[in-house]
Amino acid sequence: MLYKLAHIIKDRFPFVWDVVEKVNEWLFVMRYGRKTKRITVKAVPDGYELKHLRDVPAERIEAFFAHQPKEAFSYFRPHPFDKKSIVRLQKNGSYLAYLLIDKLNGQIAGYCFNRCFFQGRGFRGRMVDIDYRGKRLGTAMNRILNEVGFGIGLRLFESVSKDNVASYRSALSASNVRVVEEMDNHELFLEILPD
Repeated sequence: MLYKLAHIIKDRFPFVWDVVEKVNEWLFVMRYGRKTKRITVKAVPDGYELKHLRDVPAERIEAFFAHQPKEAFSYFRPHPFDKKSIVRLQKNGSYLAYLLIDKLNGQIAGYCFNRCFFQGRGFRGRMVDIDYRGKRLGTAMNRILNEVGFGIGLRLFESVSKDNVASYRSALSASNVRVVEEMDNHELFLEILPD
């Protein structure tokens, strides 16, 4: 229910969502700020490095999203993908986002995030670059997000469509999950459980 309400506010009342996001960020940083500075991640796959969203130029991230085929956004719409929106996310202390960078050629191979809330919840999401699909990077990014989220003491959640087979399998193979709610359009609202 809370998930649906958040999407209604975000979609229909963006100015209200902006205020909610700012207050949430402030409260989240007060509660978790020190913990986020001590995050260490071990689940990075061989051949890749993990960079925080704020450490990569917004133009480069915008180009990553522009490189993806249209169908990649059928199930993945957590935020706008323009430079201005990316810069805003880079400055948001409650948005713990990372990029997987291919060490061989420097290309962004994947994007993942935990959108965190001060009351101790995080909502994870990820996108694998079209050129890197089939290499189990979605599963690796789920493990990274679990390490980050559980490492600072969050309960983690995710919505996934059964029709998005790769994402659905990735969510199940990287984590223990509990179905919280079956929603419209074959979507599942999952709680990610610690191992």
